[in-house]
Amino acid sequence: MKNIIPISKFKEGQTVQGFYLCIEKKLRHTRTGELYIDILLRDQTGQVQAKIWNKVKELEKKFSAGDAVAVKGSVEIFINDFQLVIQHINKATLQRYARYGFDPALIVPASRFDAKKMWNEAIAVIRSIKNPFIKKLIYSVYMANKQKIMKHPSTILHQYSYRSGFLEQTLSLTRTGKFLARHYRLDIDLVLAGIFLFDIGKLEAIESSYKSNLSKAGNLLGHVALGRNIIMSSAKKIKKFPSELLLQIEHIILAQYNFNEGQSQVNPMFKEALLISMITSLDSQMSIMKKIIEDDQDSQDFTSNYNFFKTTIYKKS
Repeated sequence: MKNIIPISKFKEGQTVQGFYLCIEKKLRHTRTGELYIDILLRDQTGQVQAKIWNKVKELEKKFSAGDAVAVKGSVEIFINDFQLVIQHINKATLQRYARYGFDPALIVPASRFDAKKMWNEAIAVIRSIKNPFIKKLIYSVYMANKQKIMKHPSTILHQYSYRSGFLEQTLSLTRTGKFLARHYRLDIDLVLAGIFLFDIGKLEAIESSYKSNLSKAGNLLGHVALGRNIIMSSAKKIKKFPSELLLQIEHIILAQYNFNEGQSQVNPMFKEALLISMITSLDSQMSIMKKIIEDDQDSQDFTSNYNFFKTTIYKKS
């Protein structure tokens, strides 16, 4: 596939080909009873409505909602907006389309930072930890989940809700946490344990390929319980892991702020737990506010109040 065209570069009358994410797919009927497929496509640059009018039964079998797709079609204007009329479409996989330029990172929102560099930075921080038990615990958890951690979002809808967002948030918290731990003369290694492990359950709670959703375990148990299970299982494999230290790490995990319920499962009962609870809440809300501003396409100075904070946000330059 040559001359891959992102959605933001579409022009009326243009024949385009490219790789996109199929967000929605609906089989419909025209007024005369003819079948057609109504589709919503997205890439990193935007989204566009698309239609399949011809070869409907043949093409309908080739892809599903949630798939990455390879598309060829023509751009038209419909009700003052672009619409793509698709002639050819197929599910895009790395095995089949990598040589034509297909890269999953091109069709989903992703961190602006390089995932490999972030991973190397995270591992360097882990190796700097002085407490051998904390270092071994974090290192074993991260190495066992390396591929997920490098790609996983932090959430489905809110903070760092894009590819590699989990890793980006971890590093953001690492910088803040180390600075404040020194300022307040806290146990830096314990703070780092909390930062690296507080959300680790999201690796199992969120199913993330192209379109993220809660897994069955995520719905039934929640990421906090899943994270505690991961930590307990890993700690058991480390010979003579101190029970008091494990108890403190468990407490940090349970004392994190829950946005859905507006509170923690338990209140932070020592300084390191309080710090983790505070900085994770702060960092998450700063990310959410940034996303609200970036997603608002209105030219006004303020966003609407239909957002996470339920108030207008000032979009100062």
